[in-house]
Amino acid sequence: MRRRHALLASGAAGLLVAAGLAVVTVPAGAASNGCSATYTVVSQWTDGFQANVSFTNLGDALNGWTLAFDFPTSTQGLNNGWSATWSQSGAHITAAAMNWNAAVATNASVSIGFIGTLRASGNPVPAQFSVNGVACTGRVTTTTSPPTTPPTSPPPITGPAPALHVSGNKILTAAGRTYRLLGVNMSSGEFACVQGKGVFDNNPVNQAAVDAMKTWNIHSVRIPLNEDCWLGTFGTPSGSTYQQAVKAFVDLLVANGINPILDLHWNHGAFTGNGTACADVNATCQKPMPDAQFAPTFWSQVATMFKGNNAVVFDLFNEPFPDAANNFSNATQAWTCVRDGGTCTGITYQVAGMQSLVNAVRATGATNVIMTAGLTWTNDLTQWLTFKPTDPAGNLVASWHSYNFNGCVNTTCWDSTIGTTAAQVPVVAGEIGQSTCAHDYIDQVTTWADAHGVGYLAWTWNAWGGCPSGGNVLIDDFAGAATATYGQGFKAHLLSVQP
Repeated sequence: MRRRHALLASGAAGLLVAAGLAVVTVPAGAASNGCSATYTVVSQWTDGFQANVSFTNLGDALNGWTLAFDFPTSTQGLNNGWSATWSQSGAHITAAAMNWNAAVATNASVSIGFIGTLRASGNPVPAQFSVNGVACTGRVTTTTSPPTTPPTSPPPITGPAPALHVSGNKILTAAGRTYRLLGVNMSSGEFACVQGKGVFDNNPVNQAAVDAMKTWNIHSVRIPLNEDCWLGTFGTPSGSTYQQAVKAFVDLLVANGINPILDLHWNHGAFTGNGTACADVNATCQKPMPDAQFAPTFWSQVATMFKGNNAVVFDLFNEPFPDAANNFSNATQAWTCVRDGGTCTGITYQVAGMQSLVNAVRATGATNVIMTAGLTWTNDLTQWLTFKPTDPAGNLVASWHSYNFNGCVNTTCWDSTIGTTAAQVPVVAGEIGQSTCAHDYIDQVTTWADAHGVGYLAWTWNAWGGCPSGGNVLIDDFAGAATATYGQGFKAHLLSVQP
């Protein structure tokens, strides 16, 4: 998951844009979503401006919200804001609720504001706004919430996890059955070792923990890894101790019928450019691309350990963002960086492209399914087909991440970009989630994915306190107690589908 720096400020008629209101009768038993938004430029000066944004909740009452929009040009930016936690990722702006204004009743409104920066004379108005991933069109849509208890229990998971391969746009088992990777992420392997917290922090990785996962009908677990800890170049525990702990957990999952996805999450390389989360050369945060110094060795060693076990899937890199590192100036250049690596504008270390990592895996003789990512923290697959690496084994899958604070957050965008890719190659949403305690956004993602044969794994199977202290947390404890309501909604959905 992308970690963002938040901008907080307190304090604080011009250009105005608004969406109309609508009155809709909502059927009993259905949930409603909808909003209208107004954007006002209050004042403007040579290199900056002040804007106010307000939205009206037209649907069911909200308990937490995130407003999102995109600046039309790269010359506009966010300085600071008030009445929300503001953040910027490239052109994408999000404003998350604060404790005192998180609850928004039906037909109630929220007003927030910010100070923006300008590097040119123009200041075009954002074209679209969304709240919790729902476009603010002035209309209300209705959805039926998944049942908290499924009508029937799914068949129990028995036997080892299936060996997988790619055929056309589907993942198949050795028996030729279409198979989707459906499950959860278990965060900790990417950070615990560099923070002195062991390999998996306080996450149990024993039979009881896996049995709890199986009660959710989890068929796949994505395991974020740390490059330095695997190679023994930084962190404690690291090297063989770290490697053997990962292998033991992978073997346990496979024996229990659950496909592991090994993900290079945090890697080596000093980076202080746009979107940086840390200035440390060591693997202590998300970097924009894998490094040429160590990443090929990492994947060579991982592939050597797990070759011959095609139940294990390799996710080559978590969330590339060379487009943000280069301030979104050249999409073709950014896509070329993802595939070919080398010297990438805005990144101060030599980059390992996806092609070099595919080559490192295949040079070991491993034929495991490989996932390769897109741009903009893996939310953008618009040119994935054009810039996909060559895989001699033909076992390549497109990796997609979808959160309500991303840029591509509705069916129109998914149909035109993700759906186009999924028509030709398998697509797996390696991370889905939302910044609120609800499950309305991931309901939309899973419904769309189910209809298009796309796999998905929710962030995250960690007992980190859950809501209201934070979104994207699925469980309250490692016995599998689901958080309210995010975890409950996703659990109910998993229990209604089969891979």
